[in-house]
Amino acid sequence: MDNLRHLLPSAGNLIVFEAAGRQLSFTKAAHELGMTQAAVSYAIRSLESQLGAALFHRAHRAVSLTEAGRRFHSDVTLGLSHIRRSAEDIRGRGRVNTVTLAASTAFASLWMLPRLHRLRDELPDIDLRIQTADRDLDIRNENIELGVRGGRPEDWPDYDSALIAPEVIVAVASAAYLGKYGIPESVAHLARHKLIHLEEPFRRACDWQQWFKSAGLEAVAANRGLAINDYVLVIQAVMEGQGVALGWQHLTERLVTSGLLKKVTSHRLTTGAAFHVIWPKGRALSSQTELVLTWLTKEGRDVSG
Repeated sequence: MDNLRHLLPSAGNLIVFEAAGRQLSFTKAAHELGMTQAAVSYAIRSLESQLGAALFHRAHRAVSLTEAGRRFHSDVTLGLSHIRRSAEDIRGRGRVNTVTLAASTAFASLWMLPRLHRLRDELPDIDLRIQTADRDLDIRNENIELGVRGGRPEDWPDYDSALIAPEVIVAVASAAYLGKYGIPESVAHLARHKLIHLEEPFRRACDWQQWFKSAGLEAVAANRGLAINDYVLVIQAVMEGQGVALGWQHLTERLVTSGLLKKVTSHRLTTGAAFHVIWPKGRALSSQTELVLTWLTKEGRDVSG
């Protein structure tokens, strides 16, 4: 480790190098970091001397990264970003009133964000951290207090759970789309419309074929016009009038109520699954976490009711 200590550049010089390489300007890096241009130039030269390689091509009023500089800048940027996230995580966990909630981007964007003002009003002393990911996070090993999952409690035998909302799926479109293409006369007629498909890469999700089958239509050839792997973008495409999509009711009901979306046909698929807030079995919840848990389930009951 002593050799490593002598090999690694100082953290300060690495921070200066990251800014200069990103800005491709010593002057802009100096302005960003609150330093003089001369101090930035000195830090870069010190770094180059320690590494024994030029990191920048220098021209009149312009700099560019050398090949070695580009490779090193990529690694430094990645390393500093990991350090920053870890520091922010430690700092956040150091606040006794911070509660972390892991959820999908769709739940965070379409369910949580419209309700955050109520959370702040009702729980003003709690700082909520919402952590999103493409995959369901391992909240036990990540030491995250609460997570949101779709499915059935038996799917998570190592977790306790509380209900937020049942899984109910309807078809939704924008008023502009329906005005242009007409309102489907039946579920079968809907199959001939422009359908938007969610291609969920990691979480299981109902598709159009299953939805039509639940309406008694076994052999419907669902139009495969547009497929998107992010549900937030699916809903954005619907609101832009691009077609009809499956609407998870707990995520889209607010948009339907406000008139931004319209339900298409009266058919609803109730899968028997539901969306729950979960936490590891055997883990004692802090009083702040208990308050957030209670708030989440209350919000779910208010919507379902």
